[in-house]
Amino acid sequence: MKKPASQIKVLSVDIGGSHVKATVLNSNGQLLQPYQKVTTPSPANPENIIKDIELLGKGFPEYDYVSVGFPGYVKNGVVKTAPNLDNKAWRDFDLSKNLSAALGKPAKVVNDADMQGLGVVDGRGLELVITLGTGFGSALLLDGNLLPHLEMAHHPFTKKHTYDEYIGEKALDKIGDKKWNRRLKNVLSVLKTVFNYDTLYIGGGNARKINFKLDKGIRIVTNEDGIKGGARLWITDKAHEPVKLPAVKKSKSPKLL
Repeated sequence: MKKPASQIKVLSVDIGGSHVKATVLNSNGQLLQPYQKVTTPSPANPENIIKDIELLGKGFPEYDYVSVGFPGYVKNGVVKTAPNLDNKAWRDFDLSKNLSAALGKPAKVVNDADMQGLGVVDGRGLELVITLGTGFGSALLLDGNLLPHLEMAHHPFTKKHTYDEYIGEKALDKIGDKKWNRRLKNVLSVLKTVFNYDTLYIGGGNARKINFKLDKGIRIVTNEDGIKGGARLWITDKAHEPVKLPAVKKSKSPKLL
């Protein structure tokens, strides 16, 4: 018998270039299991990543579904790119299907920034989510609706650098915190001009390196906040359908003369 949406439990997984993280959530995105992580394996191919997810899930509370945030372009559960993992091994790999077979539970896989976006947004207006980790992740939502994934990481930001190359972890290690923060200021200025977002959320491990005051409308969010998006993937039938968010009280429209 199918459980009501309010009773489902979800194994939520975040695959990153440095760590694979997991927890079990209830339908409201509340953690039922302490956040656990393991170092991303080398080589970071499908077989090794799936083994790590199986290992993390052992001893967790019973769950009904699996949600995965993946660091690359994902279409219908199939990985197209994995620039910070074993890219060649992941190309056209059906992670959703293979993970379902390994864990014995239905699984959905989306881009990691998309899942983080579902977990952190308020659902009001145009909301942009970026992640500062091994690479540069991005997601865009309108009134709580997840829009088609933006692979901004590989879009040119300067004549010589993509967003990934300009502001990713390799750049941070090479140029240091001070210069990296100057670059981040440039990126934030461009994003505001291009998107005119209502709210910008900044997540990822390197968000803690930010040393300047952020403008109004910009919020720092944690990986724990983002992994909660795994529950919202199963509250609706499809990842790109509207998520259920608190209703906003609307004022009455003035009568036209």
